[in-house]
Amino acid sequence: MAKLNGKPVPEKEKPEILYVFDPLCGWCYGFSPVITRLKDQLNSDVDFLVLSGGMVREASPIGEIAGYIKTAYKVVEDTTGVKFGENFLNDILGNGNAIFSSVPPAKALAVLRIHKPGKCIEIAARLQKAIYFDGIEVDDYTAYSQIAKEFGMEPDDFLLQVKSAEIAEIVENEFKLVAGMGVNGYPTVLLRNGKETQLLSRGYMDYESLYNVVKESIST
Repeated sequence: MAKLNGKPVPEKEKPEILYVFDPLCGWCYGFSPVITRLKDQLNSDVDFLVLSGGMVREASPIGEIAGYIKTAYKVVEDTTGVKFGENFLNDILGNGNAIFSSVPPAKALAVLRIHKPGKCIEIAARLQKAIYFDGIEVDDYTAYSQIAKEFGMEPDDFLLQVKSAEIAEIVENEFKLVAGMGVNGYPTVLLRNGKETQLLSRGYMDYESLYNVVKESIST
């Protein structure tokens, strides 16, 4: 049985959408409105869980891949309709010195997912907005603590938990869980129904297409 937070993942009575993303994945940022809308429409019929994949495990300056991002973000904008903020483009990407690592925002998600498990889709979307629109530095835990406050958590409590050894272990196990599921690209959406797990989408998919795939899968 798969494990999350060091414990077996129990079978759900309702089908469960597993949204595997990475906080630094630009296509996941573009996919945020899609998966958020899907949750709004199907929340009464389906549970939702967000898992971080650990796309960038080794911290390095964003300037090392700035050239790629400067081209890729425009494709994401044109395809999905999301916008990357000027603070990110000018300050973070333009300067090039900010640390780029999936680990800090994955830790933030892990803490807030425990605090508000029913809001994990919204939390993931908010974290990506903070990075790619608001232009926070990805290792700025104080900025994440203010997001925690938006979701009803005391910033000081968040800061205490996000830097704990327990959360570090949870995130490491989460990365291993995703790898063990065979997921190596983001965004990926799976449907877990009892003991069966079904791949629904890999890569960006528009809302109508994803909705139709999910409805067909949960009705069979």
